[in-house]
Amino acid sequence: MLTTPLATARLALLPLCVGHAEEMATVLDDPALHTFIGGAPSTPEALHTRYERLVAGSADPAVSWHNWVLRLTAENRLVGTVQATVSADHAEIAWVVGTPWQGRGLASEAARELVAWLRDEGVRTIVAHIHPEHSASAAVARAAGLAPTRETQDGEVRWRLDTAPRTHG
Repeated sequence: MLTTPLATARLALLPLCVGHAEEMATVLDDPALHTFIGGAPSTPEALHTRYERLVAGSADPAVSWHNWVLRLTAENRLVGTVQATVSADHAEIAWVVGTPWQGRGLASEAARELVAWLRDEGVRTIVAHIHPEHSASAAVARAAGLAPTRETQDGEVRWRLDTAPRTHG
């Protein structure tokens, strides 16, 4: 499964590369983005190191990492990321859009495209973990077709989508 460029009406989803670190550090520099996930904004150097690890891929051959940056085509600038960790026919997904671009439906648009790509790749179960008070992220999950379950992990609600198997013919 290769991380390939994807596109929506307003976004280019570009496979993550180390060269995105500097611009993404600016996109992700608002401490409010860390309200529900913890941590603090990363420096360009820290993101560079992190992106090197992500681009290198998982050390586990049964797990693949897929990371994209979101380029808002009308502004020709990066505005966020989406990611999927895939093992067998299961994927865990996540997204983030920088504060100045929130409220425009960009995360939902990107998450829908990510879910469609995963379905096309034969992934049968797609999950996301969302803080119970993070209503914006819950709206993104719902827009992408996921539904909340009764399961929690580390205080977050597990959202899930079971997809139909692909048919050939």
